[in-house]
Amino acid sequence: MSDWGATVRETHSAVVLLMGEHAYKIKKPVDLGFLDFTTRASREHACHRELVLNRRMAADVYEGVADVLGPDGRPCEHVLVMRRMPDELRLSTLVDQGVDVTAALRHLARDLAAFHATARTNSEISACGAPDALRKRWLDNVGALRRLGVTLNTPVEPWMTDRIELLALRYLAGREPLLHSRMAARHVRDGHGDLLADDIFCLPDGPRTLDCLDFDDRLRWMDVVDDVASLAMDLERLGSPAAAMTLLRFYEEFSGDRQPRSLQHHYIAYRAVMRAKVAAIRAAERGGGDDESAETRRLCAIGLDHLEKAKVRLVLVGGSPASGKTTLAEALGAAMPAAVLSSDRARKELSGMSPKEHAPAAFQQGIYRPETTGETYAWLADHAHAMLAMGENVVVDASFAADVLRVPFRKASADSNADLVELCCRLPDAVREARLTSRAAFPDDLSDADLAVGRELHALADPWPEAVEVPTGGSGANAVRSALLSVEGAARSQSTRTESSHVDAGLESHRAQRRTDPSWGACRTSPPR
Repeated sequence: MSDWGATVRETHSAVVLLMGEHAYKIKKPVDLGFLDFTTRASREHACHRELVLNRRMAADVYEGVADVLGPDGRPCEHVLVMRRMPDELRLSTLVDQGVDVTAALRHLARDLAAFHATARTNSEISACGAPDALRKRWLDNVGALRRLGVTLNTPVEPWMTDRIELLALRYLAGREPLLHSRMAARHVRDGHGDLLADDIFCLPDGPRTLDCLDFDDRLRWMDVVDDVASLAMDLERLGSPAAAMTLLRFYEEFSGDRQPRSLQHHYIAYRAVMRAKVAAIRAAERGGGDDESAETRRLCAIGLDHLEKAKVRLVLVGGSPASGKTTLAEALGAAMPAAVLSSDRARKELSGMSPKEHAPAAFQQGIYRPETTGETYAWLADHAHAMLAMGENVVVDASFAADVLRVPFRKASADSNADLVELCCRLPDAVREARLTSRAAFPDDLSDADLAVGRELHALADPWPEAVEVPTGGSGANAVRSALLSVEGAARSQSTRTESSHVDAGLESHRAQRRTDPSWGACRTSPPR
């Protein structure tokens, strides 16, 4: 265990004396703008506030507040008394040493889920999870990075801050239903606010989580996923992205909160950019230190990577009957991951049938009449739009033979600020017709198209120049690899063309609201402590 020798540690706002089995934290008489400890009363209040807030997760560590007596026997200062934690059991130390921390992360995730379940919430707290509040946080942080870049001779390239802003605001612009649903479900809580691996100690009887953000309540008011994302980002920063994903998986298990992966990536990105701002501030304070500047760039790179991963995608997988589109769509759904919507399934359910019930008919007859087809595609587009707005990737499996049937999906993608990727399955006619002929041997196939119907659809299909052709006549694995590469490549190309217009509109809305309502956006971003 630790050598319990005496030592002193210092932060911007406090001095910590480590002596024996205790730590004594004394507030500095400073005014840093975001906190003012210039009076003894303010320092005493801050000690008691830190005690109360941190006892929520580490009651046996935060022991109390003691008075420091002057020569006259009267209190002249106040000190927060804490149980001293062993440095070698810091989560950051264990991760750095390559220790398997899976069990500790599982215990920690359970503790965090229990903490969040009982954490305070109300309408004022929930407002900090609103789209406008989140937009303001992003703009404030990116704006600070730009200003600090001028001071430090650009530690972060302008293209990177521009890209971060574009992707962050585009995500928010399309995810308002998701964010409002999180608020309504009371997922925005008075959390920890600054979960870092340095402040978590993995003791034999369970982790102790210290040092919550205590000087401004609003900085703790956030979506619980945002709170956990702070630690996930820090674990990735320490070189263990696998530990970060393990933490998120365990948290989802214990909390029962099934949020989309895109939201996790978005909040991890925000935490990385916020820490990049803190590193840039420290670099500015030290006259442009190389280490802090490099850390700023690295954190921005982490943030940008997660913003790219947070993109929401709509993938249309079309083609003639028996072209392999259903197999490809399901494989893409598993790999991305994404929800898969099937026209065969939707058509039959809308007609009051079981999906596996067969209803063979001549071309454009029975449940395949043009009006039924139109209703089916409209239903698919509506559901795709709703899922995209909730942060989910969507793959739609349908023939998309007529261009008019593709239009509602393009609108759904644009309205939800999602990347649209259109794929068309292609294979030799002989292979396709052989598959159609053998379909009767596979009763679980949801499609009713026979050879005659398949030939009609193939012959009458509209050109599809927007689609990327995927060869599906050979190996299924090769087709999936080709499709995934197309999804990534087409999404990058399309998003570069379209993101700026969406974000420009969002920025103007933000600026207009800020001009007319000075109280808007009271949920602020955190300065360095």
